Amino acid sequence: MRKLLLLIGALLAVHVALLLVRPSGALEPPSDEGLDVGIVFDVGGRGDKSFNDGAYLGATRAAEKLGARVRFIEPGEGSDREAGLRLLAAEGMDLVVGVGFIFTDDLTLLAKEYPNVRFAGVDLAVASDSAGRPIPPPPNLAALKFREEEGSYLVGALAALLSRESRIGDRAYRPTTRVGFVGGMDIPLIHKFEAGYRAGVTHVCPTCTVVAQYAGVTPEAFRNPGRGKELALSQYQSGVNVIFHASGSTGLGVFEAARATGKLAIGVDADQFAEAPGFILTSMVKGVDAAVFDAIQRVQAGTFTGGIQQFGLKEQGVGYVYDANNRALIPEALRARLETLRDSIIAGAITVPSDRQ
Repeated sequence: MRKLLLLIGALLAVHVALLLVRPSGALEPPSDEGLDVGIVFDVGGRGDKSFNDGAYLGATRAAEKLGARVRFIEPGEGSDREAGLRLLAAEGMDLVVGVGFIFTDDLTLLAKEYPNVRFAGVDLAVASDSAGRPIPPPPNLAALKFREEEGSYLVGALAALLSRESRIGDRAYRPTTRVGFVGGMDIPLIHKFEAGYRAGVTHVCPTCTVVAQYAGVTPEAFRNPGRGKELALSQYQSGVNVIFHASGSTGLGVFEAARATGKLAIGVDADQFAEAPGFILTSMVKGVDAAVFDAIQRVQAGTFTGGIQQFGLKEQGVGYVYDANNRALIPEALRARLETLRDSIIAGAITVPSDRQ
């Protein structure tokens, strides 16, 4: 662990950014005492104002609250991901976390190679057998999965209801039955966001149309703000008033388009109000921070187990933002309707689809 730079050079000169987080916030080399956690970020890395930053927040909270020593690796290229995970596993970390579905194959392989190391994968993809039953991951690998479709359902209902209004907050709009969606990479994980969003839209507005577009078919689609802005401008110009994005830092371009047109956007994964104050209707928040913190806490408590762990509305793993920043945009009656829908989903009265119809 102490010869970090030499180890990186030995691993094909992997280009990574390394940080050590201690409870004091000081950058110090790791010691051999206490809990050691290694985290490898997804495409977009730290500073994406979304998914990766959520994982960083959960880990730094574990450093502050639990005294964990956390090291972060930000891969430079796709091939660096496996090398970064392997580096941490070989050093005997107490927990190695991969942030994003793209780590699925690497985590599954390494969990088998290192059975005495605990692994966790945020959004780990879980395969199914011929009968459609999920195939559990190795016993030392926890799949931290979210029911994104449930939170997306609620913001879909919100987008549809407000799109038909002539005034939202202090701005006038042309009422429309068109709502927008911008996804990052065209993959099943992002389809869950779109599926839930569509279901929420059509539940409250059967005549509404969802205009859905994706930034691309490679991981780069999650870090292309220029493409996000291009897609969003096209949708706004077609009559859309509200766009929900699920596209990582590509969504920053969606926010630029919202500012440029005076229209509204819905953030994802974290509260993204600060990225475009006044133009963010809400954000569909995903508790990546809570899931990462919980995994670290369970390792410390000796209760960590592998398998599939789900976080939805019932577990407060997903939701939407309603606070002082956006209260003026969401009438109380509409807020109450969203809460009724939320309660119905939790109670099982509404089943939200996770696949596009």
